[in-house]
Amino acid sequence: MEINGLPLHPLVVHAAVVFGPLAAVAALAYLVPRWRGRVRWPMLVAAVIATGAVVLAYLSGNDLLDSKPELEQIPALQTHQDRAGILLWTTLGFGVVAIVSGGWGLRSGGVRVLLDVLLAVAAVAVLVMVVLTGDAGSRAVWG
Repeated sequence: MEINGLPLHPLVVHAAVVFGPLAAVAALAYLVPRWRGRVRWPMLVAAVIATGAVVLAYLSGNDLLDSKPELEQIPALQTHQDRAGILLWTTLGFGVVAIVSGGWGLRSGGVRVLLDVLLAVAAVAVLVMVVLTGDAGSRAVWG
């Protein structure tokens, strides 16, 4: 996967690094009851974009590795790959919970509490995994 001769992975990684944390922070803001109405749609849009960006970054990273097998000789790349797999599933889970939570809207009750807890855990997990995965990737490239 390339754009104008450049590998797609380093290009789309930037979208994942921006929209992943942005969506997670929006989700955490959504958990504040008085902000819920204002943050609902931005959180939903950011979560969908972040999920798409992480999936595309994951797939393009695998494609880059397949097209340049010599990259497998970089020891730090394995850590990046491992963390990218965790980030992929974490972000997919976050995306589902964000969509369900946003779809649930302003309703209250036990389901709302459960969704809020799941959303908080997923948002923090996305924040942590974006940082860890990005750090491992930059160490693989620049270390």
